[in-house]
Formats: sequence, C-alpha cells, structure tokens
Amino acid sequence: MTRPGPFPARLPMCIAVSAALALGGCSVLGDSAAGDKSAAGKDGGQKGASAGGPARGGPSGGPGGGPGGRAPNVLVSTVQTTEFVDSIEAVGTAFANEQADLNSTVTERIARINFTDGQYVPRGAVIAELVRSEQGANLNESQARLREAQLQLERLKQLQKQGFATKARVDQQQAAVDIARAQSAQATSQIDDRVIRAPFSGWLSLRRISPGTVVNAGTTVVTIVDHSKIKLDFTVPETYLPSLKAGLAISATASAFPGEQFRGTIATIDPLIDPVTRSATARAILPNPDLRLRPGMLMTVDVKSPARSALTVPELAVIGEGSGAFVWKVSGTNEAARVPIRAGVRRDGRVEVLAGLSEGDRIVSEGTVKIRGPGPISPVEAARATTAPPVTGKASPPVPGKASPPVPGTAKTPAVAA
Repeated sequence: MTRPGPFPARLPMCIAVSAALALGGCSVLGDSAAGDKSAAGKDGGQKGASAGGPARGGPSGGPGGGPGGRAPNVLVSTVQTTEFVDSIEAVGTAFANEQADLNSTVTERIARINFTDGQYVPRGAVIAELVRSEQGANLNESQARLREAQLQLERLKQLQKQGFATKARVDQQQAAVDIARAQSAQATSQIDDRVIRAPFSGWLSLRRISPGTVVNAGTTVVTIVDHSKIKLDFTVPETYLPSLKAGLAISATASAFPGEQFRGTIATIDPLIDPVTRSATARAILPNPDLRLRPGMLMTVDVKSPARSALTVPELAVIGEGSGAFVWKVSGTNEAARVPIRAGVRRDGRVEVLAGLSEGDRIVSEGTVKIRGPGPISPVEAARATTAPPVTGKASPPVPGKASPPVPGTAKTPAVAA
C-alpha cells in the first residue's frame, strides 16, 4: 500500500491561514482610510474657521453689499457741466454759382464763333453768330413799309384838318403803321435769335463746334460757368434738421486738395424731404476766389453747431435697461440708490444727461457691476483715481492706507494675502 505525501494533509490549514490574513488586511486598510477622512475633515473645519467664511448656503449681508456682506469698492464722481459741439458729417457735390448751356434756338448754319477755349467773357458778349442774311432783308423791308405807312398817316391827318379825310380813314392808316412796326420788331427778333450772347459773366467751356456747322434748335454751342462762388449741396437725415439753420458755419474737404479745408456758410435748407431716403438737402456757399474748386467735385462736409452747455456723466456710469437708462446715485451717507435718467448724445467717453440729475450729484462711475441693489458702498472719489487701482467688474483690492473692515459673524483673524 502506497503512503500519501505531506501536501494534501496540510492543504486545509494553509487555506485557513490565507483567509485570516486577507480579512485582517482589509480591516487595517479600512481603518486607515477612515482615519484619513477624519483628519481631512478636521483640517477643513479648522481652515474654514480660520478664514472666517460664512456657513454653507450662500453669502449673507444686505441687498447692496458685495460678497460676504461687505460694501463694494466703487469709483464715485460728480455730475459736471460740459460744453458740447454737435458735429454732422455728410458728402456733397459742388455746383457753380451760375451755369448755363448756350443753345441755338433755330436750325441754321454757324457763321462766326467769337471765343476761345476757357475764355472769360462779360455779360452780353457775343459768343457766336448764325447766318441771318434772310432775316436782315426782312428787317429792311419791314422798316421801309413802316416809313411809308407813317408818311401816309401824316398826310391823312393834314387832310382831316381841312375836312377832306374822314376819321375812319385816319384810323385805318394808323392800324397800317402799327402792323408795319410789329413786322419790323419781328424781323429784329429773328436776327437776335441768330446771335448767341453771354447771359452773365463767366468762363466758357471747351469749343466743340466750328464755323460752318449746321446746328439744330436746342444744340448746345458752349457752356458758360461762373464758379467764383461754389454752391455745395449735401443731404442730411431728417433727425439732424433741428441742428441745421441758415448762417451756420461749415468746413469742407476735397480729395484733390488733401489736408486743406474750405470754409463757408449754409445758405438755405430745402423745405422738402425726400420720402424715400427721409433726408433733406442743404446748400452751403463757399468762396472760391482762386477758382481752385470746380463744379462737380465730391466734397466731405463737416457742420459744427455753436457750443452748448449740458450736464454729463462718465459713459460707464450709465446702465441701459430696455428703452431707458439709469445710474447709481450716491447719498451723503454713501448709500447707493438707483435713479432713472434721460440720456442724450455720447461723445469722448461722456454721456449728456437731459433729465434725472443735477450738477454736483455724486454717482457711481465705475464698478456698477458690483452693486446688487440699493445699499451702502465704499466710495473711491474720482480725484483719487490716479493713485488707486482701476475699478473694473472684478473685485478690486482695498484702497492703500485703509484697513479692510471685518466681515460680520466671522473670527477676527488677519486676511490671507491672495
């Protein structure tokens, strides 16, 4: 009979010892973890007590306080009177003071041209002459008939005094004289239609028609321009009409003369408003003694109204809400209260106040995002803003030289530097 080995006999004992060791290790690890959690809880409690934080569940304090119930540090300034100059920028077109196309009123051949390109001509100067030989002959004939009719009228008047001519015969001859005079005037008018004259003093455009050319009625022979003064027409939206009036000074610039300003005044404003663009046309007069500005130029117009005084506040102090706006007004006890205002124009970081505030009122100019509602604040006057750090939407450090007030309900331990 074969004798069994030692391993099978000892197997149950080894299994029992291994199980006991495993259970003991788990117990030790569990106790260690529990101890660590307990220590962490104690440390966290001590740190919370040292920092003086409030109980879990949110900050405490009044409605106007910052986190932890502290009065927020904000920049405070006063309502000031500022001079405003309303400025309107527009684009306009330059026109001549006087400009006309000299056209032929009849169909005829040009007999003579009496000007050169760009020549200055006075008023009434003969610019061009059309052929008028037939009209000259008609004038001579009508004048001869007029003289004959006048002589016959004189004879009849003498005979009427002697009783040999009736009044009816004298009246008939008087009518003949009047007809002859009218025919003479008609012939003179036909001749004048064939002489083109300058309606005003000015400069002539380039000549594009030569003598001998047959022109039709309405054909432009030359254009005369008087641009010793420039009419500058520009359009402005109807919302700017209250700021415009005749006599208001303007300045204009042209791309042909960079950096140079041409000054003038508004002469008139068109009483009609374009129903499509809702804009009105204004006309300004610019002196042009050196004739540098030419009709047709595109110019940029800058209209400045007379200076006016208005109450203003910093732009950051105004908080928009729907169609209105409000500011935080500071009382003598450093209590912030919400005050609605009516705002005007904005310029150079300041907002015009039309209603709601008075000169000298203290308002929160920066740090409005820290204010949760009406309540106490910690003001930093605007005069000290140059030495104090800028106030933004984030929490700002305390003002140098002042200790931070302790938070109510916490231990009076020094604040830990961030």
